[in-house]
Amino acid sequence: MSIWIFLKLIGSLALLMYGMKSMSESLQKMAGSQLRHVLQAMTTNRFTGMITGMFVTAAVQSSTATTVMTVSFVNAGLLTLAQAISVIMGANIGTTLTAWIMSAGFSFNITDFVYPAFFIAIILIYNKRRKNIGDFLFGVAFMFLGLGTLRQTGIDMDLAHNQPVLDFFSSFDSDSFITTIVFLLLGSVLTMCVQSSAAIMAITMILCSSGVLPIYQGIALVMGENIGTTVTSNIAAFTANTQARRAAFAHMFFNVFGVIWMLCVFRPFVDMICSLVGYDENLVPGNAAFIANAAKLSFVLAAFHTVFNITNTMILIWFIPQIEKLVCRVIKPRRSEDEDDFRLRFISSGILQTPELSVLEARKEIQSFAERIQRMFGMVRELLGTTDDGAFIKLFTRIEKYEGISDNMEIEIAKYLDQVSDAHLSDETKANIRAMLREISELESIGDSCYNIARTISRKVKSKEDFTERQYEHIHQMFELTDDALSQMNIMLNDRKENLDVNRSFNIENEINNYRNQLKSENINDVNDHLYTYAIGTMYMDIIAECEKLGDYVVNVVEARMGTRQREA
Repeated sequence: MSIWIFLKLIGSLALLMYGMKSMSESLQKMAGSQLRHVLQAMTTNRFTGMITGMFVTAAVQSSTATTVMTVSFVNAGLLTLAQAISVIMGANIGTTLTAWIMSAGFSFNITDFVYPAFFIAIILIYNKRRKNIGDFLFGVAFMFLGLGTLRQTGIDMDLAHNQPVLDFFSSFDSDSFITTIVFLLLGSVLTMCVQSSAAIMAITMILCSSGVLPIYQGIALVMGENIGTTVTSNIAAFTANTQARRAAFAHMFFNVFGVIWMLCVFRPFVDMICSLVGYDENLVPGNAAFIANAAKLSFVLAAFHTVFNITNTMILIWFIPQIEKLVCRVIKPRRSEDEDDFRLRFISSGILQTPELSVLEARKEIQSFAERIQRMFGMVRELLGTTDDGAFIKLFTRIEKYEGISDNMEIEIAKYLDQVSDAHLSDETKANIRAMLREISELESIGDSCYNIARTISRKVKSKEDFTERQYEHIHQMFELTDDALSQMNIMLNDRKENLDVNRSFNIENEINNYRNQLKSENINDVNDHLYTYAIGTMYMDIIAECEKLGDYVVNVVEARMGTRQREA
């Protein structure tokens, strides 16, 4: 019988966690890119940032989602570290709504409302327009079913009369400071292992409501959960850039600092919360008043969680610049890596990425890819004018390395987008992923064109022949047009409003085409007039033709990005 109850316990916890995950993901799908716009637009100062973090977390019911999202934004350079800290502070307040939902679930039989919600959800889920609402209702229903089953399991376990459990908790001196520390550490470790503070909060409420766990130890567990939940964002930021790791560390510092000052005023603070809720810890078991009193314990835990996080935020929000300086001192930049080495700057392998928001990291990585490709073209321009053999070989080898990097970047970004597309996504996000796959394919083709031009220049050097002065002039002019096209492409990809003229890219492409046609006709005449050899004329036109191809690839990237921008507008 005890095994069956244990299975019911872990099964109901799984239902609770799945419900919250499903609810969070469906809300993110409904919000889509609006969540990103809200976070970017509403973080103008520390207070709006805090309020934004609070409301976004309350809406998606996941401080982890908000924190990981914020770390991703810092990683992508869309939020400053100070803005991220204020959002994370707000997320800590927003997540307290979960505790109130749970405490309501423990105070009455919430499963009465579950089955109508399941029925409505199944109707909505078959309606394409309202599918996300149906998914959200399913998440809510599963969460409430998990809470109701947990409540019933707590009753079935009859913990108040379970002697081994009572003996275990009574072995700790409830008045000892060491006991508080032990339960605090226990809460931290359990939350790290389960990766869900909500699940540990639910178990804490069962233990406290049944009367086996004194309120002081229960609140120590809640404080430990606050520290344990910061591990998620730190794992997510482990492979990210320095600013993102600093944002994650600021989250840990915020919660650890709160726990430290709370330990200094622990007993008086808990007593104040108990008096606010109307809980009397001095009532003895065995009467109706005690049972009614014990039912308030879940509300005590929820009230403590809320008041603690609000108080901690009100204390630390004035010291955001100082926190920023501290985390910058603790988290030093990694040793600068050679830009010629292959590495992804924005896509990280951190856990618990939210699918809708992972697209943002891929977008920033594509921008980095495009900037790298333009640097590669700059090397090709430099190669044409390099006369020293040693310098020529060194530069050509570098271009060759960049070509390999562009191949790897295409594969890795495509692989990441493929993983993201496996999740349930909004139609808009699916279309954006298709556009991004086209962009990286075209960018890799630009890299191939750059390498082909470099190989043609190398072939010319080995042939011991040289272009005429007029040919050099034409090639430089074509290079200038091609570089302009690449610059316009990068402006488009980086969403920069200044100097943005969509038609400019198409106009440059027309100029490149017309110039190529003009030079092609001139080349035939010049070869016939014996101004240069047929071989040098062929190499000359190979470079011109490759530039024209490169221009076509640039236009393809711009068209793909234009479609994405129109969908996001």
